[in-house]
Amino acid sequence: MAPLLEVRGLRVTFSGYRGESRVLAGVDLEVGAGEQVGLVGETGCGKSVAMKAILGLLPSPPARVEGEVRFRGRALGPEELRALRGREITMIFQDPMTSLNPVFTIGQQLHDVILRGRKVPPRAAAARARAILREVRLPDPDRVLRAYPFQLSGGMRQRVLIAMALVNEPDLVIADEPGTALDVTIQAQILLLLRDLVERQGISVLLISHNLGVVRQVTRRVCVMYAGTIVEVAPTAALFRTPRHPYTQGLLAAVPKLTGEGVPAGIEGMIPDYVAPPPGCRFAPRCPYAMAVCDTPPPAIPVGPTHQAACWLYSSEAVLASGQAHGHGR
Repeated sequence: MAPLLEVRGLRVTFSGYRGESRVLAGVDLEVGAGEQVGLVGETGCGKSVAMKAILGLLPSPPARVEGEVRFRGRALGPEELRALRGREITMIFQDPMTSLNPVFTIGQQLHDVILRGRKVPPRAAAARARAILREVRLPDPDRVLRAYPFQLSGGMRQRVLIAMALVNEPDLVIADEPGTALDVTIQAQILLLLRDLVERQGISVLLISHNLGVVRQVTRRVCVMYAGTIVEVAPTAALFRTPRHPYTQGLLAAVPKLTGEGVPAGIEGMIPDYVAPPPGCRFAPRCPYAMAVCDTPPPAIPVGPTHQAACWLYSSEAVLASGQAHGHGR
């Protein structure tokens, strides 16, 4: 069966005064029907750019987008994406304050979203708005509908955004760091709420986050992104149990442990300059296992039944050709 969302060879280049910034370098990812997938990586690795490119939200110029996005097996151009957004594909953005229009009430904004997705009389739209606010566990829906965004707390605004994303019963929700602007306790409540709602409705989710704990809690499969490339794809449990790519191993080693099992270790170095990225593996300058062959971009190599890592360490021919054993530096 074809995946619900399929992205192949997604490249994004921005033109600037320093030259062309190659932010995404051939991203491939899939989201199946009813599947919750995480896209994780450190800040600045291109996660949000990938989301906007998939949705056709990057301005051109300065952005140049290449590659293919397919939904239900059908390639999507700008017009097709515009027709699907807000109906079959919806979004939850990072900051609930800037994502809501400050001059319209929540009710006006929610009604506009409902009417975009379905042709119903105003009374039915109002009833649907109240119902979805109850589903996201907002007390006194009538008061919320009359309120302006500034009259609600951050957690309430985030719940409103989730309501807007789910009100038309979409097939796919793309969530970009939901709850990041909130304190940790409220963020956890929001993410658990989102997970429960999408599982109950059978909605697919692409969750974008830099928070490994969030991804572990909410998703079933994870794509790890580094500097605009997908470096590892695995079921969530397998990724946290046996990470295979050196970057993923470094990310997990940097997470503080409440059990006191050693001090977290950071990854040396920085994300490369996108104007002049490394010629091959973009992680090679920071990798303790880098080899000569890393000057060539690595393919996605199977390291398990449903586990892939884009790393030459798992190609025996490449290791032998470099004349270096696993674990030796460049």
